[in-house]
Amino acid sequence: MGLQLEHVTKRFGNFTAVNDLSISIPEKEMFGFLGGNGAGKTTTFRMILGLIDASEGEITWDGQTIDYSTSPLIGYLPEERGLYPKLKVKDQIVYLARLRGMQKQDVLKELDYWLSRFKVPEYAEKKVEELSKGNQQKIQFITAVIHKPKLLILDEPFSGLDPVNVEQLKDAVLELKNNGTTIVFSSHRMEHVEEMCEHLCIMHKGKPVVQGALKEIKRAFGRKNLVIHADFSLEFLKNYPGVTRSRQTTEGIHLQIEGEEIAEGILKEIVGKGFIRKFVLEEPSLNDIFIEKVGASYE
Repeated sequence: MGLQLEHVTKRFGNFTAVNDLSISIPEKEMFGFLGGNGAGKTTTFRMILGLIDASEGEITWDGQTIDYSTSPLIGYLPEERGLYPKLKVKDQIVYLARLRGMQKQDVLKELDYWLSRFKVPEYAEKKVEELSKGNQQKIQFITAVIHKPKLLILDEPFSGLDPVNVEQLKDAVLELKNNGTTIVFSSHRMEHVEEMCEHLCIMHKGKPVVQGALKEIKRAFGRKNLVIHADFSLEFLKNYPGVTRSRQTTEGIHLQIEGEEIAEGILKEIVGKGFIRKFVLEEPSLNDIFIEKVGASYE
């Protein structure tokens, strides 16, 4: 069953923040929401959590409407962090987990597990304000997952983290998924979604512009990327028939081409002209697809 959104629309006065969004997220799966600022991702999350009501449409988890009774089943990491700076980490997490219906001794056991997993067991006794931003984010993450939710919603979980912390958090998210949690996360980093999600939805100005299985989306796009590094000028390939975009690099050229047969023609064209260091045909990236659908580069 999982999470179902059917024809969900949210209006604030005359402004439509989310426009007719229908998605189905199977249980035990990781689903990615992509989109720029103002695309409607956070509004969608707040509706899923029951924090705001949809203007139209229906949202259900395992067939039932989401309300206070489903709250213990859901974990949420908001984009804007919300911890009490003066409280000790341990007291804070115990308090928040008790609100989710947990017993204190269970909370402490889980907290031990997570703090040692993030290699910071000594943080239990520290005040939140004494921690770095990255470590505060880990604590915030623990508050979202300590009660072992069935559905976990992560709003930009990796924003502002250094690469080491991103990897630690990514591993933790994948572990939860492998243990059967349904995870929905938003990101403006294409590569995170590409790496971690089987299904995704790209939103633009409140509307879904691309959605489905990552593999299918890439296949349907049809185009491929061709990377060539060579010891001679490749500039003439910009105008080669079937090349839809080109970008010079210090080592050669990146081309977007309409299909594999174009690559074959290009190879015949350049063989014998000089030394070719690299000739690689790649799947289109999510970024390519995003630019095509939304008409703007992402970052």
